Amino acid sequence: MNETVDPFKIRALVPDFEAIAQGYATRSDATRASRRNILDIAYGAHEDERLDLFFPEALEGPLPVHMFIHGGYWRANRKEDYAFVAETVTAAGAIAVVVEYSLMPKVRMADIVRQVRRAADWIAANIAGHDGDPRRISASGHSAGAHLASYLAARGPHETKALTTPLRSLLLVSGIYQLQPITTSFLQPEIMLTAAEVDRWSPLDARPEPDVSLTLVVGADETVPFHKQAEDYATLLASRGTRTRRFVLPVLNHMTVINGLGDMQSSLAGLLAETISRS
Repeated sequence: MNETVDPFKIRALVPDFEAIAQGYATRSDATRASRRNILDIAYGAHEDERLDLFFPEALEGPLPVHMFIHGGYWRANRKEDYAFVAETVTAAGAIAVVVEYSLMPKVRMADIVRQVRRAADWIAANIAGHDGDPRRISASGHSAGAHLASYLAARGPHETKALTTPLRSLLLVSGIYQLQPITTSFLQPEIMLTAAEVDRWSPLDARPEPDVSLTLVVGADETVPFHKQAEDYATLLASRGTRTRRFVLPVLNHMTVINGLGDMQSSLAGLLAETISRS
C-alpha cells in the first residue's frame, strides 16, 4: 500500500479499481433479473429521490426491512450498481431497499442527510403496503453511505428536533466519521466542504439516539484514516453507552470489502443478517 498517495484517493490505491466497480454493476444486473423487485419508487419530490425494492421469495409478511446507502464520497455512484446487496438481504428474509440521493456539489451535505432520512420516513409510512414491517427497519452503508446511514440513528449537534424515523440497528462499512481530513484531501476542490458542514455533519460530534446497536467494519487493507476513524468512533460510542462492535476483515480493501454484502457465505453477510435481526 502506497501511503504517499492521498489515503482517500481509492482509485490510485486499488490497482483493479475499475474492474471491481464493473463487477458491482454486472452483479447488480443479475440481481435485478432474478429477484422480484419494484424499481424507481419516488420517496420525495426531487428527481434524485428514488429507491428500489427487492423482495424475498415465498415468505409471508410483515417482513423486516433493510436500507442500503451507497458510497462515492457524496459526489459519485448510483443505486443501480448496488442492487447486488439485495442478495444477502433477501436471503435473510428481509425486504431490501436501495436508496438514491443527490450528489455534491449540486447539493450540500444537509440536503443529502435530509434525503436519506426522507427515504426512511417513506419506508415507515409505506412499506406495510409491500408486506414490510415499519417497526423493523435497519440500514447499512459503505464509505460516504456509512456516514449518511449514521444520521438515521443520530442527530447533529445543531439539531433540536427528534428524528421522525429513528433506526435502532446499523451496519457501517468503511465509513467516514470525521469530515475535517476530507478538507485537505483531493476531494475538497470537488465538494468544497465548509467549516460549518464539518462542524455539523461529522458523526463523531453527533448525538446517537438511545437504544441503538451499531456494527462498524473496515477492511484490513484499507488506508490508515479509515481504520483510525472507525476506532475513534467505536470508542466514542461505547463511552456514551451505545452498543457498538468493530470488526477488521482480513485481506479486503475499500473496494473489495463491500463485495461481501452480496456474498451469502461472507462474514460481512453474517453481520448484515445480525443487523437485520436486531431491528
